[in-house]
Amino acid sequence: MPRLGLLLSLLSALVLATACSGATTHWVEVGGQRFSVELALDHETRARGLMYRESMPEDHGMLFVHEREEPLAYWMKNTRIPLDILYFDAGRRLVSIQRGVPTCSAGDACPNYPSRGPAKYVLELNAGRSDALDLKPGDPIHFSPGIPDTGQP
Repeated sequence: MPRLGLLLSLLSALVLATACSGATTHWVEVGGQRFSVELALDHETRARGLMYRESMPEDHGMLFVHEREEPLAYWMKNTRIPLDILYFDAGRRLVSIQRGVPTCSAGDACPNYPSRGPAKYVLELNAGRSDALDLKPGDPIHFSPGIPDTGQP
């Protein structure tokens, strides 16, 4: 019985430490699938994005939040993971998809992949996920609580 008490104490301490750390797991749902996402809310984190990553779990992505809705273009500078880039408007509807965007190690010579209309949110997923989910323009994205409506300059 003392082992059970010790185990419960350790488990309680772990739960309390996690709660106090402020660690928040954000998610989005698109195409009936939930993805854990990292947030890119300011210029610095949006510029860095997924650079230098060797892999990303299939159920993860990165959500970029911009200050305003406008035409956007992303590139793959120093990005080592092929991606699908999904552009969403302020109403959280899919505007366009850049599918299977290849990695790029050409520095500033890497090409841009623009949205086909004004966008405010960009979701990057592993290449092929948008095809697997049969995503198309107009599809909604849903956010977990705590994801802000606007990013920072």
